[in-house]
Amino acid sequence: MTAADGTIRHDWTVDQIADLHDLPLLELVGRANSVHRQNHDPNNVQKASLLSIKTGGCPENCAYCPQSAHHREVNLTRDKLMDPTKVLAIAKTAKAAGAERFCMGAAWRQVRDGEEFDAVIEMVEGVRALDMEACVTLGMLKPHHAERLAAAGLTAYNHNLDSSPEFYGEIITTRTYEDRLDTLSIVRSFGIDLCCGGIIGMGESTRDRASMLQVLGSMSPHPESVPINALVPIKGTPLADRPPVDPIEIVRMVATTRLVMPSSTVRLSAGRSSMSREAQVLCLVAGANSVFYGDTLLTTPNAGIGEDAELFSMIA
Repeated sequence: MTAADGTIRHDWTVDQIADLHDLPLLELVGRANSVHRQNHDPNNVQKASLLSIKTGGCPENCAYCPQSAHHREVNLTRDKLMDPTKVLAIAKTAKAAGAERFCMGAAWRQVRDGEEFDAVIEMVEGVRALDMEACVTLGMLKPHHAERLAAAGLTAYNHNLDSSPEFYGEIITTRTYEDRLDTLSIVRSFGIDLCCGGIIGMGESTRDRASMLQVLGSMSPHPESVPINALVPIKGTPLADRPPVDPIEIVRMVATTRLVMPSSTVRLSAGRSSMSREAQVLCLVAGANSVFYGDTLLTTPNAGIGEDAELFSMIA
């Protein structure tokens, strides 16, 4: 049986991770909970709020994403970059509702110098001034962009791998896997935390899921934050007809992620709105220690704040 005792490792093989993933469920969750408790306060679940600060019109062709300009049948209103004052007002509201991290996403292929990036810097500085963690996802960037973000106090940069190197080309062809890894390397070089995970339910195999975790687990240090997303099929995208992800598959992915990356924050992300409270609690037992908080994740539905209030009151 594959060893996973909470030791920080960077030499996982895909076979070892796949073996963990396929353990009997109760064994898997039990082992993951043990490792989780060794490295984290099991009662501490961070709430993160996510806002789309620039929506739609992205030149990438990610098959899951309603913001891609390639998916012309998606019913989505394109919006220009939001004004920093409005963004910071929303951040204050999110903090008042209990959010500790404020994440901002712009549907860009890559960061460009100019007024819009200057505005993002202002947003980051403003969120940090609220004593909140600040995270952005802006696509690819160059070293001087990362340097400015670090100087503004950015806590973390989100740039997901989405899937395995082997399956990635089935989902995206406008940007390579190496492009993603290069961006992560640039971000890391300026001392900014990495928020990097993926999506399940896009047609990938269990081995693809293990392969993605192997890439993340080989990073040194591991990404500080690993979001686990379940596909939310959106009408008009190429993946619109994918069947829903069984919640137990999400539990398995969370538990396996916890075993591979014991000290990382594992974020229960997109797809949570379709999960029962009991399934969400099982994910928390299996090692998730952050959730995205709010009615919408960029442009997809999320569990409502009222529902989350009930969830957190139940586990308190």
